[in-house]
Amino acid sequence: MPPKSRSVFTGLDRIESLWPRDLKATRVGLVAHPASISGNLEHAKDVLRRSKKIRLTTLFGPQHGIHGQTQDNMVEWEGFRDPDTGLPVYSLYGKTRKPRPEMLADIDALVIDLQDVGSRYYTFIWTLDLCMQACTETGKAVVVLDRPNPIGGRITEGPVLDPEYASFVGLRPLPVRHGMTIGEIGLYLRDRFYPRLDFTVVPMEGWKRPKWFDETGLPWVFPSPNMPTLETALVYPGICLLEATNISEGRGTTRPFEIFGAPFIHTETLIKRLREFKLPGVAFRPLHFQPTFQKHAGTVCGGAQIHVIDRERFKPFKTGVAILKAIHNTYPREFAWKQPPYEYEEVKLPIDILAGTDRLRKDIEAWADLKDMEAWWKEEARAFEKIRKKYLIYK
Repeated sequence: MPPKSRSVFTGLDRIESLWPRDLKATRVGLVAHPASISGNLEHAKDVLRRSKKIRLTTLFGPQHGIHGQTQDNMVEWEGFRDPDTGLPVYSLYGKTRKPRPEMLADIDALVIDLQDVGSRYYTFIWTLDLCMQACTETGKAVVVLDRPNPIGGRITEGPVLDPEYASFVGLRPLPVRHGMTIGEIGLYLRDRFYPRLDFTVVPMEGWKRPKWFDETGLPWVFPSPNMPTLETALVYPGICLLEATNISEGRGTTRPFEIFGAPFIHTETLIKRLREFKLPGVAFRPLHFQPTFQKHAGTVCGGAQIHVIDRERFKPFKTGVAILKAIHNTYPREFAWKQPPYEYEEVKLPIDILAGTDRLRKDIEAWADLKDMEAWWKEEARAFEKIRKKYLIYK
């Protein structure tokens, strides 16, 4: 049973009443993952199988797999036949990221039900983009079942992607924290890049832009193995930048992205440096940890845990940049940028494709003032807000 306080109904919850009339009795494929659930904890696969309006013929899964089975980042998976339904399951994070025509042969429409977390780097919105591209080319329809942006729909932060730095962690211009739902991003992509696409969003009921996920009454199911809580999603727009360095972002621990560090960091020294930035809505606690996998596996790291004490004032991207600056400036000999490849990019530095520009890296290397850096990315985010207005479903 759904929680008594539930106030939001997702696109999946409303699919039976709002399914497009012109797509009735069509064959559909479903792009889904573990968080593709109804308010009653029923998976989208089962909801669509039960529907009398459509016929489910094909399944697809994004990064981490349709079952969320691949724990670490950049681990590919291959397709298989679903044992429950006998349907083919195609991987969109392996040899193929854009559905091939033969994968779409048995469908008339592709249904996409993916829980995004509000950050440009999170690859599910780019799986959406590539699905829209493939369906435009093959004459298939796309239906997005909308879901909440877990960290709200009001605040934007961070640089807007420069197309020169497009990659699978950012294919189209968006700020790092975009403040949009996956359905709204779909409308933006269709209008700007795929105007011929037959595209529909099944909207939510009850969601408003200021709502955080824990105010919806919906059950949280982590959309990827290292996104276990809403708190993780909140810090992710900033701490994901550490993936582009030799600093552990907490993978291989029970609090990924909420803790960070490296063997060469002295905790008290780092905390002192971070406090000098006077960052809003956040406190740092000295911490030692030992990752079980990924960077520095089996080695004790000094670092900190991020404690968000006011999520309305907290600026995750600014906080992530402040952490980079503090470690870069304190440990210039030990700190290093990760080299490619990263998320299928073989040439450009991971920090540049995550930031969507090389300006951030160059400013950090030049010891630029954090306030000056925030000024230029704030200007970019504000300019994008004027563009996104046209595509906002929930006012």
